[in-house]
Amino acid sequence: MKKTAQLCIDGKTYDIPVEIGTEGEMALDISKLRQLTGLVTIDPGFVNTASCRSSISYIDGEKAILRYRGIPIEQLVEHSTFVETAYLLINNALPTANELADFSQKLTHYSLIHEDMLEFFRKYPSRTHPMGVLSSMVNALGAFYPEMQDTTKTEALNITVARLISKIRTLAAVSYNISVGHKVIYPCHDLSYCANFLYMMFDSPVKTYEIDDDIVKALNVYWIIHADHGQNCSTTTVRVIGSSGVNLYAAVSAGISALWGPLHGGANQAVIEMLQEIYDSGGDVDPFIARAKDKNDPFLLMGFGHRVYKTYDPRAPIMERIAEMALQKMNRHDPLLDIARKLRDVARKDPYFIDHHLYPNVDFFSGIFLRAIGIPLNMFTVMFAIGRLPGWISQWKESLDTPNRKIDRPRQIYMGLLKRDYIPIDKRD
Repeated sequence: MKKTAQLCIDGKTYDIPVEIGTEGEMALDISKLRQLTGLVTIDPGFVNTASCRSSISYIDGEKAILRYRGIPIEQLVEHSTFVETAYLLINNALPTANELADFSQKLTHYSLIHEDMLEFFRKYPSRTHPMGVLSSMVNALGAFYPEMQDTTKTEALNITVARLISKIRTLAAVSYNISVGHKVIYPCHDLSYCANFLYMMFDSPVKTYEIDDDIVKALNVYWIIHADHGQNCSTTTVRVIGSSGVNLYAAVSAGISALWGPLHGGANQAVIEMLQEIYDSGGDVDPFIARAKDKNDPFLLMGFGHRVYKTYDPRAPIMERIAEMALQKMNRHDPLLDIARKLRDVARKDPYFIDHHLYPNVDFFSGIFLRAIGIPLNMFTVMFAIGRLPGWISQWKESLDTPNRKIDRPRQIYMGLLKRDYIPIDKRD
């Protein structure tokens, strides 16, 4: 027998169905609430609203759990690659050896971008942010490959997916090289996905970029832990835009724009800027901690707390580990890591941080890792976007496959003026 909850309004009682997820999560199904009662619900920021049913990633914020298609994130970063994880998210299964080889071959085959696109890059002002360029160029892919937008044909969809995953790293690397006035480096057919990106970013005619397997592994880990994270702002954007029936390129372009925001994908850049401010002021974290505790001070410690996780973010210790490894491998010392550790140690012990669930999140150490491998500050969010792409595609595809799917169309509670008459301009005060 299905569970129900009772809602009493004006002396009338209504049975509201309760839906139970596979992990025991319970939700009130209010899809017929207005039809039954004439009422809608209001939930600013969708803090307590499940906008869809999904089988892609599972998050338990109280227990610090993150799984992709049922597999713990800790196992994926230990044993998987980013390409294999992307396949898992998109296809709901780990690939066989032949399936992985075929997917990887597609990524290699579609890694080049159309030469005409280079002219687009060169027309952007030099100070254009890379995220704006990336969003525009991903959308432009739909004009270059319109024949592959028929989502009713499985192979056409598979090619579109592989093309987008492959080309996004090329678009990012080309954008960077043109922005700094360097020669565009074309992808190399015998390099892996992550190695190819590093090669396109950093190889040059005057200094060959040496591929380091440990750095490649670390980049795989970085992109794996960013690959999906439930209904965050950018993912929800992709699903909402996709519900109108637009092509995948347009939906992902919108997701990139949403990720660009400083409260979302731009948080790791904000962390680095905060750590740099502390370092420039002498490196003492105590005054900044005091400011963060002062309710009258607008200052915030960036990289602490999370909308979902009420304990530690399971991705944070993974990110800290690869940041430390990358610095050791590159034989570099980053004083910002020392400051980050001091802040982390305070958060572990200080009752204020514990009571307010302010633990380091994934963004807290990710910027230090990106700095270590040579990624410039304005490319941080682009790196996030490349990693999140498989999740966006999975969510878009899942939404597309939902039976009886509808265009997303939230309600609102109108708080404006009551009906009034139009006043001719010569009679207005």
